[in-house]
Amino acid sequence: MILTVTLNTALDLTYRVPALTPHASHRVTQVIERPGGKGLNVARVLAALGHETVATGFAGGATGAMLRDLLAATPVRDELVGTAGPTRRTVAVVDTASGDTTQLNEPGPTVTADEWAVFRARFAELLDGARAVALCGSLPPGIHVGAYAELVRLARAASVPVLLDTSGEPLRRGIAARPDLVKPNADELAQLTGSRDPHRATRDARRRGAHAVVSSLGPEGMLAATPEGLWRAAPPAAVKGNPTGAGDSAVAGLLSGLVDDAPWPDRLTRAVALSAATVLSPVAGEFDAAAYEELLTRVKVTQETP
Repeated sequence: MILTVTLNTALDLTYRVPALTPHASHRVTQVIERPGGKGLNVARVLAALGHETVATGFAGGATGAMLRDLLAATPVRDELVGTAGPTRRTVAVVDTASGDTTQLNEPGPTVTADEWAVFRARFAELLDGARAVALCGSLPPGIHVGAYAELVRLARAASVPVLLDTSGEPLRRGIAARPDLVKPNADELAQLTGSRDPHRATRDARRRGAHAVVSSLGPEGMLAATPEGLWRAAPPAAVKGNPTGAGDSAVAGLLSGLVDDAPWPDRLTRAVALSAATVLSPVAGEFDAAAYEELLTRVKVTQETP
């Protein structure tokens, strides 16, 4: 199975309005509720691809109970750890006229030292039998900034490949623990390395400890620095739509390729095709299965000179 970790889960609410106007009252035409947070988004995509998937992290309060009810309706196995504080909510307001999305993210509950200890023990248990693990998203209040580095070391000690997808200081510390793969976007990579040049920044990030670094370049695709060389993967054309969840779908594609022991061009093809198919989906954070199958044949992967 593939294990995903979401320390700062969320109940995702999507509101669709005809047009979003500042300082105005709006009539919502559609409301969608989903279990969210980056790792849960990854788990949902992996399950849709046919992978056995287990989700752990934290959930608490009435919001957490609603999240778990929604998760129970999916193929993802729930191994979330309870918290006294309530799970956060995220609100995405979609302007149907322009297609633009405005995102509002709550900070999350304060996790106690005892709750962290319970989670850490459960994580170590779940590593037994895991083929890969993904550590995804922000840290809720109360969790120490080196938490992902700690979890990376636990996964490595259990010989489980680990992907890290976070930002800021948690990424800086986590990458020093030598994860198998990190997947920053361009802004996160620039913050980590100080460079806006994607080639230089991706190689620099790998020198900091990651076995491989895959940088998301938005509509331009992905750039990967790997032991087998530098690879560039791009969709066939600019894809327009709602980008919510596209990065999480890319992580799912990379994990799918990892557990299938696929070569890097195939892993990147899956990641880019899933990301683009998510942008094309009418439901934020889901992927268009037909578009994904079609895009698999059209993503272009090239090996670049270092």
